[in-house]
Amino acid sequence: MDASPDFPRQSRAPVFNMPGVVTVSIGVLFAIQAIREYLLSEVLDIQVVLDLALVPARWTVWFDPARALEVIQAAVSGDAETGAMREAFARYVTGQQSLEPWTLATYALLHGSWMHVIFNSVWLAAFGTPVARRCGAWRYGALALAGIVAGGLLHVLIDPLSATPLVGASAGISALMAAAARFVFQPPASAYGGPPWQIAPHRRAETIPELLRNRTVVAFLAIWLVTNLLFGLVSLPLGAETAAIAWDAHLGGFIAGFALFPLLDRKIPAGH
Repeated sequence: MDASPDFPRQSRAPVFNMPGVVTVSIGVLFAIQAIREYLLSEVLDIQVVLDLALVPARWTVWFDPARALEVIQAAVSGDAETGAMREAFARYVTGQQSLEPWTLATYALLHGSWMHVIFNSVWLAAFGTPVARRCGAWRYGALALAGIVAGGLLHVLIDPLSATPLVGASAGISALMAAAARFVFQPPASAYGGPPWQIAPHRRAETIPELLRNRTVVAFLAIWLVTNLLFGLVSLPLGAETAAIAWDAHLGGFIAGFALFPLLDRKIPAGH
């Protein structure tokens, strides 16, 4: 008589072990970058950036047209070599006086280079995967979108005179990162007892006091905050040009994801 436990049948691990919604998200980012790089003319690509990127000065001038001169003056300060180009773009933005509210979300679809989109995709795979598995596709999407919008709004508030287009999905990824931080650093599920081959139970997200007692979470949050502040002070290569990291957009996304995750998290059934 065989007394060995009835272990679950092991399935073959897929090559890309990510939820479908995360794979699709990364695929969309790569597809958009490929279309811009290989199919669109330079003129059309510039128009795409103008229509979809988030430009803080556009919002500032729409709400307060009297600040148009401030925007132009801010654009010409700094490097004289590119000052004329920045001034021309600032004059275009201030003369347009169009809010284009959809850019609070669509800026996340664009990236500055292949390096930029690859870098973001790696972090999206790492932190979007646990959130999508736990919360499901639409909650994953809602968290990412909330982070994107919150990051864009904070960027506009902190740098209202900037005529530099903001692009990249980093704010949404920061929201997913913050959401994941509320449950992925919990102690191993084996502490709950039971055979090790059993599926780990769905555990509630940690409260803020519990997170503050979790050294791993505190270290993670401290490293994230410091690196974002440092990157905001320097320029990093994102392709043919260098660009400053929009640390304020990252921070806005992170705060949104951290705060909204308990509201969007799946409820634990009674008795679990």
